[in-house]
Amino acid sequence: MALLFTLVAFAGLAAVLAAAVHGKLRWEAATRDLSRQLEAARAPASPSNYAARELAGLPAPVQRYFRAVLREGQPMISAVTVDHTGTFNMGEAGDRWKHFTSTQLVVAQRPGFVWDGRVALLPGLPVHVHDTYVAGAGRLHAAVFGLITVVDIRGGDEIAAGELMRFFAEAAWYPTALLPSQGVRWEAVDDYSARGSLTEGRTTVSLLFRFNGDGLIYSVRAEERGRALGGKVIPTPWEGRWWGYDMREGMKVPLTGEVSWLLPEGPKPYWRGGVTRLKYEFAQCSAPNRRPQRAAPKLRAVSNFPTGEKQS
Repeated sequence: MALLFTLVAFAGLAAVLAAAVHGKLRWEAATRDLSRQLEAARAPASPSNYAARELAGLPAPVQRYFRAVLREGQPMISAVTVDHTGTFNMGEAGDRWKHFTSTQLVVAQRPGFVWDGRVALLPGLPVHVHDTYVAGAGRLHAAVFGLITVVDIRGGDEIAAGELMRFFAEAAWYPTALLPSQGVRWEAVDDYSARGSLTEGRTTVSLLFRFNGDGLIYSVRAEERGRALGGKVIPTPWEGRWWGYDMREGMKVPLTGEVSWLLPEGPKPYWRGGVTRLKYEFAQCSAPNRRPQRAAPKLRAVSNFPTGEKQS
């Protein structure tokens, strides 16, 4: 009898391992397909270089930001690959923080990204997640082992707007995408904040950007962004905060962040992460047969999260 139980246990373990391997391979194939779709929709970045004359007429805090993070002649970013590590809150009501790793491919024109994440729900039980904005369409898909779907939200103007907001809010990692020449319109609010708007296709989003005393973006806020809750999408105030700025490829970018839903009872953080790698592709290197720019060095993720709100 003991031998039988042992054989059953081994058989069960083998089945789980086989499912994990099969799911991983299938998920990787789906990621490659999404990346191909993103590339197929891609347009050349133009102009090829940043010129400070773009700043004329912009709100004062926006001008200070670009002067702090870019240099004259900075090549325009056409694409970037960002690797992250951190924790993700899986609890809808309470807190269930789980470790994640992810790779995100972003293209500047037309705006889009493919985020491929792996969340450790339990030891040996990974949840694979695709959060994407490709050719004007948004999708959030999560599956245990990459096989058993637990969330699949796609299509619709609300989903597209939420994903375009994410692209826009995360542009501190690819700051040339925030320039007026890239389609961003800026409106003054006060000396430390400005409202930015971005239109892509039939979707327009608007975010409040707040800047600290060094001229850097420290928070980005949306009055309404679609929150997946109980199989529905609920418009909810939302905020991302960025810090830990450092120089990468001549630009000053944040290496750490936290993202929260702003609920009536208070902020509910759900993503805390650090950048472990940034690999940029620039406009003058996007033509065929051109050697890509040297990849940015591996970064050590920063994990210290501030408790204060205001940074000025």
